Amino acid sequence: INISVFPPSNACIGRYILNMQITSCGHTYQRCLGDFYVLFNPWCADDPVYMDNQAHREEYVLNEHGILYEGVHKHITSRPWHFGQFEDGILDICLKILDMGASYHHGSDRDRCWRNDPVHVSMVVNHMISSHTTNSIMKIPENNDYLKGTKPFSWNGSVPVLQQWYNGRCRPVRYGYCGSLASVMCTVMRCLGIPSRVVTNYCFPCSIENPLGINEIFDCTGKNLCGKDKLWRYHCWNESWMARRDINQCCGDWQCLDPTPLETGRGSACSGPTWVRSIREGELDLDYDGHHMFSRVNSNYVGWLSQNNTKKPKFFCNAWPCGQQLITKSVGSEQFEDITGAYKYELGSVKNKEAYYRAYRRIHPGYCNASNCHIERELSSLKNPFLSDSGINMKLKMANCPMYGEDVQLHWLLENLHSENKNLKFNLCAQIITYSGCPMDQFWKDTVNVTLGPREVKKIPLCISYSQYGPYLCDHNIMKVVAVSDPECGEVLMVSRDIVINRPPVIVKLLSQPRLKVPCTAEISFCNPLQEDMKNCIMTLEGCGLFKEPMTIDLGTLASNQQARTIVEFTPYRLGSHRLLANFGCHKF
Repeated sequence: INISVFPPSNACIGRYILNMQITSCGHTYQRCLGDFYVLFNPWCADDPVYMDNQAHREEYVLNEHGILYEGVHKHITSRPWHFGQFEDGILDICLKILDMGASYHHGSDRDRCWRNDPVHVSMVVNHMISSHTTNSIMKIPENNDYLKGTKPFSWNGSVPVLQQWYNGRCRPVRYGYCGSLASVMCTVMRCLGIPSRVVTNYCFPCSIENPLGINEIFDCTGKNLCGKDKLWRYHCWNESWMARRDINQCCGDWQCLDPTPLETGRGSACSGPTWVRSIREGELDLDYDGHHMFSRVNSNYVGWLSQNNTKKPKFFCNAWPCGQQLITKSVGSEQFEDITGAYKYELGSVKNKEAYYRAYRRIHPGYCNASNCHIERELSSLKNPFLSDSGINMKLKMANCPMYGEDVQLHWLLENLHSENKNLKFNLCAQIITYSGCPMDQFWKDTVNVTLGPREVKKIPLCISYSQYGPYLCDHNIMKVVAVSDPECGEVLMVSRDIVINRPPVIVKLLSQPRLKVPCTAEISFCNPLQEDMKNCIMTLEGCGLFKEPMTIDLGTLASNQQARTIVEFTPYRLGSHRLLANFGCHKF
């Protein structure tokens, strides 16, 4: 007997058991024929996650290989990530996540009808990634202290994270960061049949007091002081494709889901789902957490100079807008796609201003009946004056693309816009900044006197040696260089630049052609570029369809300019396109 089961498009996702009842000679008994899984189906036009583009389905549902974008908006870096949604056991783990998070909205899971709604499923998954009190999948280290767990940036894929959570009795895995949280969520959503992708937002504001403003405070040396607000250099979240019946959507569209718990003034919480188009239009009453998501791409930056405990004047600067650029992996390509236009209209355009005024009135009820001119005056009074208003223009431009062990070379460009001489004294400094905007050690300071003739343009070379920044960089490969004029000279001018220090590459070379269930070898090589020893060197290898679990190789200590080569053997156990990832770590990073 051949049995076909045709689940309706509104069936609840999950594992089902198929029983057969047999009656014979007056006796009735049950026989279990087996079990099967029902998932969301983006190929079915009646399913709320239906996606009509085959190339997009292959990228956002079937592709196990992704790319995480990091760095800063002027220097975007990337690294590969294994989603691994088709690895053995991952589907059962994903359904376990729904079981553990079922009480988030529903008190109990006796009535499982919510499991046919991608909105509720996405909210449960979003909550379970890092916001659940006891059983969340991953924890973020407090105060950048991860000595009691795994380094957040050492993960290469979602599978080891999910397996460690499941095998560890659903206790949180220590530790992750926004990129790994968003990527693990992407794995779970794709595994359940919901098209998903990871998005990176550059210049991400995290403010507790003012939802549409971010404040940074500096001292007279240019040191960034630790305040309540943080300007993240980048932040990753998840987008999932679905038709939202709760807001009367008839067709699928991208919904924003941020699994990273962020402080909102009422405690920390994840955000979403929020319709991406509602963020662009400033329609904040339409959706979950609309005002939070709008502020994360539209906040105004304000910089202050702390001269004493009471006086904090604004300085002249050319501030970058928050939400400077939003990108994701392109369909069928290793390049990134700029999706900033999906979240906000072109800066300064009429539509951009209308959306901002609309959102401002909803976030600040006191301005509910205020005119656009009134709101614009209020915003102008909060912003920093431009450098050109002072008669001086300044830029910090990179002269090289530094790697670990190399000096940082910059050109400091100054232009006098007036017809009289300018004599200025500047304090320069550099300090380490975490990706989440936490200022660390200030390791370099200098003082420069600058004289500019009428309309003169001057280029001043700056150099920060590896011996100066190397001992402080650690896992944080971002530094901030600042030049600020001495307050005693009059108006305070400031220019800054975030600099990414690239890590040395790991080279992977296949020595034989991979074939299914046939042993294959590869050569992994790494060279120590520093003028010092690298201690506690470890190489971690991972690959969906290649390794059942990550392989760790202890390389010990690498002397200066020493090259480490190791031969690894693996047996591909699954057909498809596979990627071998190699991650290097040592006491330096």
